[in-house]
Amino acid sequence: MGNSYAGQLRTTRFEEVLHNSIEASLRSNTVVPRPVFSQLFLETEQPLAHDGRTENDDEDEEVGSESNSPPIPYQMKPPPEGCCTVTGFCQAAKDLRLSSVGSDPLDVPAGFMLVGVKCPSLPETLLVCAVDRRFLPDERGHNALLGFLGNCIGCGEKGFRYFTEFSNHINLKLSTQPKKQKHLKYHLCRNNQNVLVKGAPICWRGHDGRMRQTGSSLSEAHMTSDEQLPNMALTQPAHTPASYTAGSNVDPNGLPQIAGVPHSQTNGNHVVPPNASQVLNQSRPGRPSAKGSLANAGPPKKRHKGWSPESSANGQSESTAKTPTSSSALSTVSVSSVLTNGAGSENAAPLSLLQGSSLTSLSPPGLSVTIPDQLLHTCRLRPVIFKGHGSLPQLTGNADEVLLSSLLQSCYLSSQTLPRVYQHYGPSPIQPLSAEMQILLTVYYLVQLGPDQVPLIEDLEQIFMRSWRESHLSEIRQYQQPQTPGSQGRHYGIETTSTLPGLPLHLSLPPQSQQPLTPSQLPWLAQLAASSCGEGVVVLEENIGSLAHGLQQMFSRLMEGRLENTNYVVIIVTAAGQETQSCVVVTGRHQCRALAESMFSPKEGLTEINHQLSTGVSQELIQYCNSQEDGDLDSLLDGATVDSSEPSPLSSSQESTEERCLKTTHSPKDTNSPTGSHAQSSKDLPSPQERASSPKDTCSEYSVEWREVRPIQLAVARKLLSHVCAIADSSTQNLDLGSFDRVSFLILVPSSEVTFQQTVLHLWNSGVLQELGGSDQECVSQREAERYVVKLDQSARARIDSLTQEAQSNSYTLYILVHDHAHCDVKSASHSSSDSGLGLVDQLLNSRQVTDTPNILILHVTSFPFALQTQYTRISPYNEIHWPSAFSNDVDLYHEKTRYFGVSELLESTRSGSSLPLMRHDSSFESMASALEERFPKLHSAVIRTTVLIQQYCIALMAASGRVGSAHNLHKHTSVETLEIVQSLLTASQQCPAHHGHMVLLRIPSLALAAWAHRRLSRVRRQLGLEESFEIILGNPNQALNIGQSFTDQIKTWLKIQDADWVPRTYLELEALPCILILSGAEPLGESLPRSLKYCDLRVISYSYLQRTTLEQELGLAAYLVRAEARPPHNLGPGSDLLESDAEKLSSTDNEEEEGQENGESPLSFSQQLQSCPDGGASDPFSTQSTTSPNVPKKGTVDTIQPPLHSQSQLQPLTQSLQNTQATIHQTQVQSHSPALPISQLQNQPLSQTNSQPYAQTLPQQQSLSQMPIPQPQSQPLPAAQSRLQHSKSTSSGSLSPRASSPNHTCSWARGVSRPPSVLLPRALYDIITASDSSGLPRCTSFLPHMSVAWASSFRPLLSKMMTCTEQSLYYRQWTVPRSYHMDSSNRTEGRSDNFHPRRLLLSGPPQVGKTGAYLHFLGILSRMLIRLMEVDIYDEEDIYYNEKEQGVLYHPSNSSWPNPGIMKTMPFDYTIHDPKYDDISSVYCPGFTPSFEGHPVRQEDVYLRRRTSRIKLSKYAAYNTYHHCEQCHQYLGFNPRYQMYESSLRAFTFTHLLLGEEIQLYFIIPKSKEHYFSFSQPGGQLESMRLPLTSDWSPDCIKSPIFTPTTGRHEHGLFNLYHAMDGASHLHILVVKEYEMAVYKKYWPNHIMLVLPTVFNGAGIGAAHFLIKELSYHNLELERSRRLEGGGPTDDVWPFIILADDSCVMWNAVDLDAHSGSVEHAVSLKQILQHMEACPELAHYGLCGIRKWSSRGLTGNKQREPFSRGHLHDFLLLNVDRSQNVQYNQNRFTCHDVDFTLRLHSAGLLVCRFNSFSVMKKQIAIGGYRTFIIKTKTTDVPTSVGPSQYICAPDSKHLFLATPAQLLLEKYLQHTRQKLFPLSTKNYTHPVLSVDCYLNLGPEVTVCFVSSRPHSVNISTTGMLFSGLLLCFADSFVTPGFLKKFTFLKGATLCVISADRSSLRQTVGRLELEEEWRFRLSDEFQTANAKEDRPLFFLTGKHI
Repeated sequence: MGNSYAGQLRTTRFEEVLHNSIEASLRSNTVVPRPVFSQLFLETEQPLAHDGRTENDDEDEEVGSESNSPPIPYQMKPPPEGCCTVTGFCQAAKDLRLSSVGSDPLDVPAGFMLVGVKCPSLPETLLVCAVDRRFLPDERGHNALLGFLGNCIGCGEKGFRYFTEFSNHINLKLSTQPKKQKHLKYHLCRNNQNVLVKGAPICWRGHDGRMRQTGSSLSEAHMTSDEQLPNMALTQPAHTPASYTAGSNVDPNGLPQIAGVPHSQTNGNHVVPPNASQVLNQSRPGRPSAKGSLANAGPPKKRHKGWSPESSANGQSESTAKTPTSSSALSTVSVSSVLTNGAGSENAAPLSLLQGSSLTSLSPPGLSVTIPDQLLHTCRLRPVIFKGHGSLPQLTGNADEVLLSSLLQSCYLSSQTLPRVYQHYGPSPIQPLSAEMQILLTVYYLVQLGPDQVPLIEDLEQIFMRSWRESHLSEIRQYQQPQTPGSQGRHYGIETTSTLPGLPLHLSLPPQSQQPLTPSQLPWLAQLAASSCGEGVVVLEENIGSLAHGLQQMFSRLMEGRLENTNYVVIIVTAAGQETQSCVVVTGRHQCRALAESMFSPKEGLTEINHQLSTGVSQELIQYCNSQEDGDLDSLLDGATVDSSEPSPLSSSQESTEERCLKTTHSPKDTNSPTGSHAQSSKDLPSPQERASSPKDTCSEYSVEWREVRPIQLAVARKLLSHVCAIADSSTQNLDLGSFDRVSFLILVPSSEVTFQQTVLHLWNSGVLQELGGSDQECVSQREAERYVVKLDQSARARIDSLTQEAQSNSYTLYILVHDHAHCDVKSASHSSSDSGLGLVDQLLNSRQVTDTPNILILHVTSFPFALQTQYTRISPYNEIHWPSAFSNDVDLYHEKTRYFGVSELLESTRSGSSLPLMRHDSSFESMASALEERFPKLHSAVIRTTVLIQQYCIALMAASGRVGSAHNLHKHTSVETLEIVQSLLTASQQCPAHHGHMVLLRIPSLALAAWAHRRLSRVRRQLGLEESFEIILGNPNQALNIGQSFTDQIKTWLKIQDADWVPRTYLELEALPCILILSGAEPLGESLPRSLKYCDLRVISYSYLQRTTLEQELGLAAYLVRAEARPPHNLGPGSDLLESDAEKLSSTDNEEEEGQENGESPLSFSQQLQSCPDGGASDPFSTQSTTSPNVPKKGTVDTIQPPLHSQSQLQPLTQSLQNTQATIHQTQVQSHSPALPISQLQNQPLSQTNSQPYAQTLPQQQSLSQMPIPQPQSQPLPAAQSRLQHSKSTSSGSLSPRASSPNHTCSWARGVSRPPSVLLPRALYDIITASDSSGLPRCTSFLPHMSVAWASSFRPLLSKMMTCTEQSLYYRQWTVPRSYHMDSSNRTEGRSDNFHPRRLLLSGPPQVGKTGAYLHFLGILSRMLIRLMEVDIYDEEDIYYNEKEQGVLYHPSNSSWPNPGIMKTMPFDYTIHDPKYDDISSVYCPGFTPSFEGHPVRQEDVYLRRRTSRIKLSKYAAYNTYHHCEQCHQYLGFNPRYQMYESSLRAFTFTHLLLGEEIQLYFIIPKSKEHYFSFSQPGGQLESMRLPLTSDWSPDCIKSPIFTPTTGRHEHGLFNLYHAMDGASHLHILVVKEYEMAVYKKYWPNHIMLVLPTVFNGAGIGAAHFLIKELSYHNLELERSRRLEGGGPTDDVWPFIILADDSCVMWNAVDLDAHSGSVEHAVSLKQILQHMEACPELAHYGLCGIRKWSSRGLTGNKQREPFSRGHLHDFLLLNVDRSQNVQYNQNRFTCHDVDFTLRLHSAGLLVCRFNSFSVMKKQIAIGGYRTFIIKTKTTDVPTSVGPSQYICAPDSKHLFLATPAQLLLEKYLQHTRQKLFPLSTKNYTHPVLSVDCYLNLGPEVTVCFVSSRPHSVNISTTGMLFSGLLLCFADSFVTPGFLKKFTFLKGATLCVISADRSSLRQTVGRLELEEEWRFRLSDEFQTANAKEDRPLFFLTGKHI
C-alpha cells in the first residue's frame, strides 16, 4: 500500500546502504551481497524508450514485485455523499489541473514540493499536489522514505498519510491499486514567467535498492539481443585459472552501463557512470555461480513474497538497457589496442620498457623512486605500472623487475581528444571527460573486474565514451537533428541512438545544473568505490603528496606482504593548486603475468620462449610434470607391455638423435592384450606395406575431390574479371585491355614451404598453365609450375625484378601479380631489417618500378583484409571483391555441393544448446595449467601450457593403448578432451579396411616448443609400439613436409600414384592419414588442411595479442567445406545473419557459458547419450526436436554415466538411461542395448551398427560419447562392444554421396568427412570469442583489426551486426590508421583525397573457402577474354548462287588496278543476289540462270543470329566499338582526363525535297574540334553547308569522301571508332541517328559528328536513313558549288562522292596476286582502300562503287577471278550523288532497300562497279540494327506472337490493330504469304512475277523480274516470257496501259496493286485499265492491320482472265 514502513529518516545515505548490505549478507547463504559502492554509485536506471518516455511508465504491476499473476481489480472506496467526483477536481470541488492553477500563487509548506500527478482519465494534463520531499526519491532514485505525506493544494486540506486516501480525495478514479511510484510522475517548477510547468520526471527506479525480479527469464526467447542483460565482469583476455566459473560473464560491450549520479559527482555535464547492470548470474539451476563478482540486488522488504538468493541472482535488472546502435564519424588518433597488448600499441620499443632504458626521462630531475631489492624473488611477481595523469618519477634500482606501460595514459589522452565536430559546437563547446572523472571511472572498472580477469583497454575506452555520450546526449542529438532518418541508418556518423544504457532521467535538465566532479571529491569517492571489493583494489590517496611518495608506499606494502590479495593499486595525488595526478599499479600475480607477456611483441615472445628452453629453465617444470603419484612417467613407459621380438623400422623420419639412441630395436609381438584396449597390438595392425599389397583392403567410400572447381569459385572469378574490365572501361587510361594479347602471372605466397607447394599443386591441377598457351609444351611436370609461384623471402626480389623488366619490354602482355595471404606482411620496408623477412611486400609490390608499369596488375588475396583497409590504403573500395554468400534463406544460390563452415558457424554451434558445441574449452586442462603457472612464476605461460598439454597427450596415449600396467590411475592426470582425442585417433583406422583415419591438429606457435613436443610424442609412441598406428608430423613453415616412408606408401596406394619418387608435399595430400600434425609458426601462413581433420587443438595458442586478425586466423584453421547434401552442422536460423548480405559476417552470440563441471569433466549431454545408440535402422534423415531435447536436466540419467565403469554391471545403468531417453524415438533399437542382453551379443553387434550415425539423424552438432568419453579405469578391460559404443563417430556423413548415405559406414573417414572439426580453445579466448558486444557481434570483432593499425579515434561507433562486408571495409577505412611501421603509412599526398593505386585489387573471403581456385580460374578466363578481345566473330559465308554462274571470260587483266568504264559497259549486269544474308529473299530473274530452291530452307526472323561466323584476330586496322581504349585514339574519341568532355554544338539545317512534300529540318551535333569541316554564315553563326574537297585535291593523309554511318540501337556496340582503320588519316565521319537516340549516342561518342533524323523518321527503316543521307548530300553538293562559285572557283570540280558504311564493318582486306600461291588476301587499312578507289582515273563515270563481302572460301580454286564486276552492292558503298541525282532510295523501305536501289540505278543506265580485289569483314553484332523491328499490338505495347496472316485485314473490319509501320507489315506479309498471293509463282523460275519500278521480297521460292517503266531505261528482254503475276507498288505516271500490254501473263496469274489509300487504289485500277484483263472481287481488297491514324496501306488482288 506504500505506507507500511513509515520509519524514521536515516541520517545518511551511506548508513542506509550499509544497513541493506549487512542485512543481505545475513539473509543470503549463496550469493555474495551487493557491494556498498554499487548501491551508491553504480545503481541502474530505466532507459528511455524510443518515444522518450520511460519504458515502464504505464506498467500496472508494482515495482519490485516478482509476481507474474494478473493484477487484482481494485475497488475504490465510495466517495462521501454530496462531494465532488469530477476528474481534475478534489472532493471539495477545487480545481487541481496544472493548466488551471499554474499561474496561481500556491502555498507550499517548508519541506514540501509541488508534484505532478498523472490521472488515467486525463492523460493530457497533470494534477498538482504538494508532497513531503522526504517521501520522494532524489535524482538517482534513492533516499525515499516508504510511505506518503501530502497536501491538497486545491482545498488546502493537509496531512494525508496514505496515498490511497489521497488518491480518493483528488478523484484519481483508478482501476488498480494506487501507488505513489506509479502516479507521482513529475517535479513541478516555475519558468521565467512564473508559471508552473512540468519539470524533470521523478526518478522512482531503484527505490530502496529494490530491483524487479524476473526469475530466470534472462534467456527466454522473447528477449531480443538488444535486451540481453549485459554482464559486467569483464572477460579476461589472457589467463584462465580453474576458479574462473561459469557465472562470471561479461558485459557484451565490455563497459558498465551508466546511470544517474548526484550533482556533486558530475564533471561539467558529465555523469558518473554507476554500474548499470550488476553482474547477474546467468547460470541455469545447478550451475555454480561466480564468486566475488556478483552484485546482489539486496533483500526485499517484508511484503515481497517468495524471494530467494537465486531469484535475486538470476534476476534481471530494471535497467536492462537497450544497446546503442553505433554510428559516429569522427577522426583523431587514439589509443589502439588491448591493455594486455603492449605489442599492439607499443610495438616500437617493448624491450626498452622491459629493460628500463626508457625510465630516465619520466619526470623532472630530483624525484626518483628506488625499486626494492629482491622484489621479484620476494613477491614472485613483476608489478606493472600504468602511467596515468602527470609524469612518473624516475625509477632507480633493479628497473627490470618493474614493467611500465603508457597504454592507460594513451587511453586517457585519446578520450580527451574531442573530434573537431564537437570542439566548436554551439555557444558552449562540449567538454571532454575531466581527469578526475577518468580516474574515478578507472577505479569503478577495476573494482568490477573478476579476481582472475585481466583488464582490456578497449573496455575502459568504451566506458569513457559511453559516459561522455550520455552526459552530452542532448547536445549530440541536437547536433544530429539536420540528418534525415534515412541518412542515419548506415551512415557512420555520430551515434544516433534513441536509447542509451543507464541513461539518467534527470539528464533533461539544463547542463548548467550539473556540477563538476572536484579534485577534493575524487579521493573519497574512489575510496568508497574500492571499499566494496575488499582488498582487490587499493586506493592510495591519503597523505600522498606526489606520485613518487605513492609509489614508494606501494613498494613498501608490497614487500611487507600487505598487498597479497590486492590486484590493483590506484595512486591519486590531488594537491591544492596542482593538476590531479594518478597511476595504476598492477600487483595481482595472474594479471602481472598476462600483462608482462603481452608487452612482448609476438617475435620477442617466441624469442623468450626459445631462451627459456635453451637455458634449461624449463627442465624443472618438465620433471615436475613427469612425476606422478604412481612413479615417474618414463619408468611407466619403460614397463609398457610391448614385446620386442621383431625389428620395427622408424615410422617417422623426423625422430631426433636422442630418440634413435633411446629407440628399442624390436617391435612388439602378439600378446594377449585386453579386449577392451583401444589400440590393437602391432601384430593385429598390418604394416602399411601389407595394407598396400592387399587388394581386398580397399575402401569404397574414399574419394579426394578438393581439386574440383566449384560454381561459387567461377562466380568470384567472373567478379574479378568484371572489376578488371571496369578499370579498363573507366576514362582514366589506367588499363588498356585491348592492347594486350596474352597474360602472364606470378603468385607470391608467404614463406612457408607447405603453402608454396600447396599453391603449386593447385596451379598445376587447375589447367591454367595450359590455357595460357605456350606453357603446355614446356610445363611437362609439376616442377615446371614452380616457376609461377614464389615465396616471399630474399629470393623473391630477383623474381620480381625479372618480371618487371620483362613487363617493360613486353607491352602487349598483361602481368598479374597475385599476392596471396596478403595480411601476413604489411610491414614498412623502412622499419624492417633485411634479415627479418618482413617488409618485402612493401619493397617489391609498392616500388615505383612495379606500380608505374602500366601492364602490371596487382591482386591481393586474403581472408583478413583489415590491415589493408585503413585511411591511407592503396586499394580503392571499388576494387574490393568480397566472397559472396552461397546460401540465401537456405536456398543454394550457386548449386554448390558444399556448404562453408567457418568462424561464424563455429560460434553458432556454441549457442545451439542441443549438444556439446564444436568449439569449446577444456576446464580440466585450464586448472592444471593455472596451478603450474602459480608454481613457476618465471616461466612463460606458453612453456607451461605446452608442457601440460603434451604431458596430457602422452598420458592419454599410455591410457588408451592399454599397455601400461598401472594405467588405472593415469586418467586422473589427463583431461577428458585429450583422452577422447587420442582414443578416437587410435581407433579410427581400425574401422576401415583401408585403414583410413583422421588428423589431429596441434597448434604450437613456438618452433622450439613444437620440436620438443614432436620429440616427446614420438618417443612415447615408439615406446608404446604404436609407430604403425599413426604418424606424428612436425609442421615447420621453413621446412618441407616430411613423413615416414611407410605412410607415404600408404597414401600412394590410396591415391593410386605410380611414381616411385612421389612424396606428399602438402597437408591436403595427407587426406585420411591417421596423424597428429604439430603446426608451428608465429601465425598460420595459409596452409590448407585435409577434410580428414577431426580435432583442432588450439589450447596453447597465444592470447596476449587480441586483434581480430590474430584470433580469426587461428580459428580459420578449423574452417571446413561440408557437403551441402548433408544438413548443415548448425541451424541457420533467424539468429544467423550470415546470409543477409555477405558470407563472412559474424553472427551474434548470447554469451552463454559452456556447461561444465568444476573438475573439468563435463557430464554427457542428452544428445551424446542418444547418439551412442545404434541407429542403423534409422530411416528419418532429418529428425527434428522430437529426437533430442536441448534442455535435459543435468541430473538423473546423466549421473549414472559419470562414475568410472568398473565392471559389466556398470553398463546397465548406462543402457537403462539410454533406453529411457530413446524410448520414444526408435523402439526397434532399444533391444540392442537392453540390460538383459548378454555382453557377448553386444560384442557380436556389427561395427557398422554402432558406428553408423547418419549425419542428418540427429540435431546439428550432436556428438557421441567419443566427444566426451567416460573416463576409463584401465585395471579391467572393457567389453569390445562398449569400446565401440564409446567411440562411435558423432556425425557421420549421411548424405555424403549415394554410396555414403548408407548407414553401414565402416570407414571413420567417410563418416567424418561431412562434419566440421571440433575446436578446443584456451578458456580466455573462448570467453572473449563467445561473448557479444552491444551490436550482437562477437567481442573479437570490436578489437583492433590488426597489430599494424591503430584506431583513428576513441569516438568511433562499434561495428554493426547488419553491416555487409563492403560496409565493414568502409568502416575500417574511416576509423583505422596505419602505424608508422605499416607499409601504407607513407601513402599520403598533400592535396589529394585518395592515393589509390589504379591497378590494384583486393579479393577477400573466409579462410579455406576456395580463394586460390577462384583466382586461378580468373587468370584463365582473363586470358581467354584477352584473346577474345583480340578476336571477333566475322560473318563467313560463301556467296550464294555463284558457282552456277561460272564464266571463263576475263574482261580486265587480273592485275588491273582500276576498272575501265568502256569495258565495264560491255560487261553484263549480274542481276543475281550473291550476298548470303539475302538467301531467304526472292531471286531476281536473269536469263540463263536457274537457282536451286531446295538448297535454301526458309529461315526464321532471327536468322542473322545463326549465320555462319569465324573467329578472326583483329588486325591493327580494325574498327572498334566504345569499349576500346588505347592511348593513340583517346583524343580521337574525345575522352581526356585533363580536360572536360569535348564541347559540341547543336546546329539546325533546313532543306526541301519534293518527295517529302514539306520543308525538312535536320540537326547536326558538331564537336568544337570538327567545326572546320563546316561553313557558317559567320563564326558561331548559322550552319550553311558541309565543306567538300575538290576532285583535284589530294593528300596522302586525307580521305575526301564523307563517311555516313546510319545506326540505331548500337551506341555501345557500333564500330564507329575508325582511328586505327584510317591509319590516322584525316576523315569526315558522320553518324546518322534517330532523334530519340541522340543523347545516348552523344554520351558514348562525344567527338563524333551526328546527323539527327527528323522526328517523323523515328519509326522509319534503313531506307529512310539512306534516302535522307543521299538527298542531303546532293543538296549540300549544290550549296558547295554555289559557295565555290561565289568565291570565284570552279563549280564542277567539287567532290561528289560519299561513303555509306554499315555500322558493323570491322576490317578490310586486299588481294595480292602471287605467282606461286595465286591470290593472297591480307588486312589493309580503310584509308588504303578509299584512297585507291578515290584515285580511280575515271571514277566520275560511275554511279555506285563497292567492294566484295569477305569469305574464307572466297578465293579458293579461282585464280583467274574477274577483278571488277557489275552487280548488287551491299554494306560499304561509294556513291556518286551527282550522277545518281534522279534515282532515290525508297524512303519507306525496311528490307532489301539496297537491292531495290541497285536495280533502279542500273536500269537508269548508271555504271555500278564492284572492286573484287577488296573485301570488307562484317562483325556479328546481335544487338540493335535496322533489322530488329518488333511487331506488337497497339493495345498491350508488349511483343506478342502475331502471325503473318494477321498483318493484313479487310478494310473497315474489326481487327486487332498493330503498332507497327504499315510498310513493314506489307513487306513481311508479302515475304511470308507468297503461296497464297502468287500460287503459280512458287518454285517457278521460268515464269517470274513481273515487278514494275520496284523490288519487293516475295519469299525465296518466288522469282521476281524487275522492269523499269522509265523511258530509256535498261531492262532485260522479256520477249516470249509468260509471267505468273504482276506487282504494281505505288505505280506512277510512267506506268501506262500501253506499257503493261507489252507483257504476257499466264491464265490465273495473280495481280497485286498497292496504294496509299482506297481512292488512289481505285484510280490506279481505272487509269491502267486493269479490269479488261484482270478479274477483281470485293473480297480481294485488303489493308495492313493499322489504325486509320497510322495510315495503313491498301492493296487489291485479282486473277488474270
